[in-house]
Order: sequence, then structure tokens, then C-alpha cells
Amino acid sequence: MGRNGSVDRRKVYVRIADDLRNDIASGRLAVGDPLPSIAQLVERNGAAKATVERALAVLREEGLIQSRQGSPSVVVAIPEHEEAGDSPQEPSQEFTLLWAQLQEIKESLRQQRIRLDELDERTKDR
Repeated sequence: MGRNGSVDRRKVYVRIADDLRNDIASGRLAVGDPLPSIAQLVERNGAAKATVERALAVLREEGLIQSRQGSPSVVVAIPEHEEAGDSPQEPSQEFTLLWAQLQEIKESLRQQRIRLDELDERTKDR
């Protein structure tokens, strides 16, 4: 369950990345601190190893952590926070994907409506 008893509908890797990002932003994990091991994150989140690795990849892409084979991932930067009233927050990867899917569905429905209108016109005279 998420906040206020609601179901957390974020993908698991997004939730893990968000949780770690929040730990870094709040100071629970400071620059130079190692992240918990992949095994610890798997256990803590009840997720598959590949899911945890994907979450860590997101944080690496954001420049928040660095990883080296055989060593724990280390915090190298703190996420930038935008003040209220600043430019709007960039949509999450999950939102962007869902928005694109919604646009595809909308276009498909529009095409179906056109076909139905054409069919209606052809059968109207009969």
C-alpha cells in the first residue's frame, strides 16, 4: 500500500529508485556513502535482482551514483530539488510511457470512429 492507504501503482524499479533518491536527498545517504548491496535491496524491497539493477541504472543515468564491479554503488551527487513555483517537474518515465500509449489508443479510436461513420453512410441508403 502507498500513502494514505492507496495502492502504489508505480513500477517496482521506479519505486526503488524513488526511495533511494529520497534517502539521498534527505541525507540518510550522503555523498561518498555506499548504497545497500543489491542483495540487501532485493530483500528490503521483495524484488528481483534485475529489478533492483534497473533501479540502480536509473540513478546512475541521473548521475546520483557510481558503480564498479565488485564494489558497492556509491552516492556521488544529491538530486536537485525545484522550489515551488519554479519550472514544472519533468514527467516520470512511466508517465511518459503511459501518455504515449494513451495517445495511441486515442488515435485508434478516432480511426474506428471514421470507419464506423463511413459504414453508416454506406448502409444508410439501403
